[in-house]
Amino acid sequence: MASLVDVRDLLALQGRMEAQRIGKMLALPLPRVAAMLEQLERMGKAQRVQAEPDACLSSGCKGCPESQGCQRELWMLTH
Repeated sequence: MASLVDVRDLLALQGRMEAQRIGKMLALPLPRVAAMLEQLERMGKAQRVQAEPDACLSSGCKGCPESQGCQRELWMLTH
């Protein structure tokens, strides 16, 4: 079973990641990954960030009424 250290190490190696990808790489269910990321956030070790709007493949997100639903939440280590 993966630990908080494993999640932290993965973020250190990969940079920014979605919780779903962390779960797949560590073979953990998403609720467990979410809880671990929130714990790292409370400890001041990780932070959630929104993907840049320019990451949109269609380049039309700025005017899209549903653009909030497309925004990806990423996690990264704090400095």
